[in-house]
Amino acid sequence: MAEADSLNAAAPPPAPEAAGTGAPGSLEDQLRQAGLEVLGSCQKMSGRGPALLQHSALLEDFTMKELDTLGEAMLLIRAQPGQVLIAEGDAGDWMLLLLSGTVDVTKTTPADDDDPDAADSKSRLGVTTEGAVLGEMSMFDRDVRYATCTAIDAVEAAVLSRAAIGQLIRQQPGVGAKLMVKITQLLAQRLRNTSNRLVRLLQKK
Repeated sequence: MAEADSLNAAAPPPAPEAAGTGAPGSLEDQLRQAGLEVLGSCQKMSGRGPALLQHSALLEDFTMKELDTLGEAMLLIRAQPGQVLIAEGDAGDWMLLLLSGTVDVTKTTPADDDDPDAADSKSRLGVTTEGAVLGEMSMFDRDVRYATCTAIDAVEAAVLSRAAIGQLIRQQPGVGAKLMVKITQLLAQRLRNTSNRLVRLLQKK
C-alpha cells in the first residue's frame, strides 16, 4: 500500500482533454456543421517550429513544452478558400489561432431604413495571417460575433473553447494562467487601438 501511495503521489497531473468529443452539440459537431474540416487535436503543436511562437503575440512567451500542452486542449481545423470560419451575428464560445493561411475580416453595415433602394454594405476591418487570434471577445463575454472571418486561401487554425480554458486552468494551472494573461493583453491592445482610431476620427470633425 505504501508503495502504491508513493507512485500515486509522484504521478504528474493529467493532460487536458482535447476540446470536442464528437458528441451531438459538441464543439467538434458545431464546426463540422459549419462546413469546416476537423482534423483532431493539435497535439505536438511544437512541430510547427519556433516561427509560430515568433509570429504570434498570444504564444510569444510560451516554451515548446507549454505549446504542446496548450495544443492538446485545442482542435485543429482546415478551411478552403472562401469558407467562413466565423460569421458575424453568430453565437460562439470559442476562439481561433491561425496556424497557416490568410483570413479576411469584414463587418456589415445595415442599409438605411429610410432609403428603400439602399443595400447593406461590407467594410474590411483587416487581413490576418499566421499567429493571429480571432473571436476571443465573444468567447469571453458570450455575445454574438462582431465580424465575419473568411479564408482567403487554404487555412489551418487551432480552436480553443471557453470550457477547454477552464479545464486547462484546473489541470495545468501554470499554462492556463499564462494563457489568460496573454489573452487579456491582446484584448487590452485591441481596446487601445480602437480608442486611438476613435480619437483620430473625432479630431477630423
